[in-house]
Amino acid sequence: MPNQFGAAPNRAPDRGPNVERRRLLVVAAGGLMVGIGTLAGRHGARAASAAPDSAARDRTAPTAARRAAAAARPPATPEPGGAARVDAAHDPVPEQPMYYVDDGPKVIALTIDDGPSPVYTPQVLQVLEKYGVRATFSMVGENVSYYPAVAKDVAQAGHTIINHTWDHANLTSLSADQQRTEITRATEAIHAAAGVQPRMFRAPYGAWSQRVLAYCAAQGLTPLDWSVDPRDWSRPGVSEIVGTIMKTTKSGSIILEHDGGGNRSETVAALKIVIPRLLDEGYRFAIP
Repeated sequence: MPNQFGAAPNRAPDRGPNVERRRLLVVAAGGLMVGIGTLAGRHGARAASAAPDSAARDRTAPTAARRAAAAARPPATPEPGGAARVDAAHDPVPEQPMYYVDDGPKVIALTIDDGPSPVYTPQVLQVLEKYGVRATFSMVGENVSYYPAVAKDVAQAGHTIINHTWDHANLTSLSADQQRTEITRATEAIHAAAGVQPRMFRAPYGAWSQRVLAYCAAQGLTPLDWSVDPRDWSRPGVSEIVGTIMKTTKSGSIILEHDGGGNRSETVAALKIVIPRLLDEGYRFAIP
């Protein structure tokens, strides 16, 4: 979520009392109809064997324009002319994504966004293995196509991989057809590389709309957001990342970190500190 192809939104860590701190269960059924067009994509096919050059990697770093767009973080609202049609009695569309887990006291979740990265994902995996922690990796489909072996390593290590769009697009600025392509293309890349079918979806920048939520319901994808954001993508310093996580994490928190989108050495260093501290405080890590 924020991220690989752009900056994390400037959002307060705690969503406040109006946010229901429980799991949002999404049920998909064959009778559900979604007002989204064909799969014709605006993206040209890229050879899976071709690794990105330095220019391609550089474009994944935050830019001023993307930071501005991300800061807005619009709430999930209906989109004129693009609302999905859903049988609410059988296939309810969630009003919002999941911000918290509800697996008991001191249970939290760690999510790692925007990979896979051939440099930082293996380092993150080593930290997680050392402390016996399972995490959720929100993967960008384009990166998966570049580094399928890394994505497979994540799955084989017992972690969960979820859909984070094909190229980290802000879905609220796209047409229904483009939104569908972003999501389905990423799912296909993840399945081809790691042999898993994502069951959750995280919108880049945390930019949700009613149409995106409806499409998640149609595809059986639980929409996942976060509640603790140390803004590690901005490289604020290891101590700042650790301090934010330790100060704002509580039972049910979903922590956001990144293994893609740039230099993530601070993130790796922070995880080496914060994971054992959280374990010492009695927290247990779970998959949302």
